[in-house]
Amino acid sequence: MKGGTVAALLLHVGALILLATTEVSLTGVAVFVLLWIALNCLWLALVRRPTVAALLSLEMLVVLVMLSRFKFDKLWMTIDFIDLMIVDRDTTAFLLATFPALRGWILFAAVATGVVVSIAWRLDRSRVRLRTSLVGLLMSVAALAGVSLFWPTGLGEDFEGQSYVSKFARTGVEAVQELSSRGYLDVDATPNDRVAEVADAGCHPVHKLPHIILLHDESSFDIAAAPGVKVPAGYHRHFQSFDGKTRRLLVEGVGGPSWFTEYNVLTGLSVRSLGRFATSATRIAAGHVYRGLPRTLQGCGYKTFSLYPFYGSFLGSRAFQTTAGIAHYLDMRDLGTTDFEADSFYFDRAIDLIGRERANGPLFFYVYTVANHFPWDRRLRPELTPDWFDLGNAPDVEEYIRRQTMTAREYRNLLQRLAREFPTESFLIVRYGDHLPQFGPRLLDPSLDREAVAARVETSDPRYLTTYYALDAVNFTPVDVTSALDPLDAPYLPLIALQAAGVPLDASFSEQLAILQRCGGIFYRCEGGWQASRLNRSLINAGLIKGLGSAGGAGAVDNEIRSALSRAEVR
Repeated sequence: MKGGTVAALLLHVGALILLATTEVSLTGVAVFVLLWIALNCLWLALVRRPTVAALLSLEMLVVLVMLSRFKFDKLWMTIDFIDLMIVDRDTTAFLLATFPALRGWILFAAVATGVVVSIAWRLDRSRVRLRTSLVGLLMSVAALAGVSLFWPTGLGEDFEGQSYVSKFARTGVEAVQELSSRGYLDVDATPNDRVAEVADAGCHPVHKLPHIILLHDESSFDIAAAPGVKVPAGYHRHFQSFDGKTRRLLVEGVGGPSWFTEYNVLTGLSVRSLGRFATSATRIAAGHVYRGLPRTLQGCGYKTFSLYPFYGSFLGSRAFQTTAGIAHYLDMRDLGTTDFEADSFYFDRAIDLIGRERANGPLFFYVYTVANHFPWDRRLRPELTPDWFDLGNAPDVEEYIRRQTMTAREYRNLLQRLAREFPTESFLIVRYGDHLPQFGPRLLDPSLDREAVAARVETSDPRYLTTYYALDAVNFTPVDVTSALDPLDAPYLPLIALQAAGVPLDASFSEQLAILQRCGGIFYRCEGGWQASRLNRSLINAGLIKGLGSAGGAGAVDNEIRSALSRAEVR
């Protein structure tokens, strides 16, 4: 047997080993095999040599798996085809910031590939006809597309560290199909277009406007809803508003996607309208979605700030928030930290800025806290809770509740400092939990396995999508809280903040208020998604969403796609 033939066989065996160690379903195996055939046929059409084709194909898959595992280690998300579609400066900046040696590894890989391909080229004397390669390529791609469309992925699979190759290929087919049929965004074709000339509407408040703090309470929900969990005395007070009411917030992701709710509360829109592109919501919205709470507040004279605890390049956060109207964006480098901090760190920075900027008009702050971010297998800043004693819960649950207690104490200190240090200033604070923690679903129903939980989430079971939101005020009485329903879908939270602060609603938020009243606090799920897609079309016509959605309007997405959109991320 010739050396080139042996080398080619070994490369195919390597592909089988990669398949066996990464794929977990028959669909995944089938897609992996079809993609392997397609890649080999593609390279054979270009170079004709089977060994070189197999070598390049295997290298592509190995690199894909390595990058996907790297992304999963950092973000608990794997790579899908959409990452390739939306490669931007922020993505590159984030990779280089978190993995500085990447440039060197890329250079080494390029040189090594050149050397190995050169050797394989000399060893391989076989040739494959171009016609044979093209026929194989067309047949394998057609079969791959058919399998992918018949067995589509769910958004939750992006948050599972497995099936890297098949997932990438299947999402490629799904993304191309969805992009060609409806664009990035679900848009109705014939809305009742009342959102016009929004920028010229003006802002004429009838009283002095308060400073507004929108507070992101990481992974927070009332864990007492889970059976058998023990909580300390006074635990529930943290979830109550100024009026003593507890209000539930229905979010759009489970177990980790903070940027889903970030998108909701800044734009007032649903990530589900983005379909298969939902996991890249903030990256897609950057430079495209100009409708947002901070931009509306800018029109009323507010200076807008964001205190972000991570790299601003993460999922395009800086570009997204500045598009939505954040004028002063401060990420972890701007804030002078290299790690996640206790909530008091971000509260202190906000108070410093209030002290410097309050004379320049009303201020808006988006404060993103992370003390309760995973993992919960170690004690974070134990000196901040010296009187803590264990309650008898599982270790991760115990640490989670301890951190919630720490957050509640530091939040009360924030309110006291605002009242003490700024006695002549008024403040409205709107805070919310962005999603359940990763262990939330198993606590809520210990009898369900991972697949059963995923099935419940797919049907938008509110049990797994419910956190909280609360309104507080310092030297201020909220003007209107009649729309602060219980429960409330997260995209309505900007509207609640505007009404509570007494900020006049522009045409787009007036239209959304009508939807809230018509749908009883439900947004995307109201009338099968028609209300959300109708608002999207109105915002496109008003120039507040640019470059998303098909030109003619694809209408509300069909039932099959809606089922996929309903899947939330279960880790």
